Amino acid sequence: MKKSTVTEIRERFDNEVERFSNLETGQVATMDAKMVLELITCTARAVKPQAKTILDVGCGAGNYTLKMLSKVSDLDCTLIDLSQNMLDKAQERVSAATSGKVQTIQGDIREIELPQNHFDIILAGAVLHHLRTDAEWELVFKKLFDSLTPGGCLLISDLLIQDHPEVNKLVWKMYANYLQQHGGAEYQQKVFDYIEKEDTPRSMTFQLELMKKVGFSSTEILHKNACFGAFGGIK
Repeated sequence: MKKSTVTEIRERFDNEVERFSNLETGQVATMDAKMVLELITCTARAVKPQAKTILDVGCGAGNYTLKMLSKVSDLDCTLIDLSQNMLDKAQERVSAATSGKVQTIQGDIREIELPQNHFDIILAGAVLHHLRTDAEWELVFKKLFDSLTPGGCLLISDLLIQDHPEVNKLVWKMYANYLQQHGGAEYQQKVFDYIEKEDTPRSMTFQLELMKKVGFSSTEILHKNACFGAFGGIK
């Protein structure tokens, strides 16, 4: 199947701002969304308790940054997203929660220039699975690594595949069952159809190895449930 273009992905998210604005539940289609939001931001605080700057890649309506601000106050926040509608919502919500600077950048992380050694915390929630080729993955991981301050952390929560095909079938069957319990068979098929069209997830193993390759001094696995995981690297 031909994958969605960047424009098609942007247009979809332009129309889904409210669905991505719920801090209490997170994304229902994402397993353990609320718990992972808490876990990732607690981890960022543990790694960088004196953090001053945060970059939220694919920020959506700003949930990850808002949760981070509940742990470390008054951060200078840089928010990146394809969708201007999402950025407008995120800027409104985040600006009300910090006395720090709030900068928004509309665009594709593959093309945006980032400052070097600048961000104490980088969060990437449910966004990197839109990367396509190995070269794109390495480009983005290197860009994010270079943009971190020494001792800074990149923390990711995302959709994943498994490296072994039979294990991959198993975890995606688990996810199908989860979706059916929440919305029935039709809902499960709808989610699987847009994943097939829009997403190209990679395994956690692939991403952790890539982190080491681009220079991260250590990596951490925080959580894994079926085809969703939370993990990261420290510069």
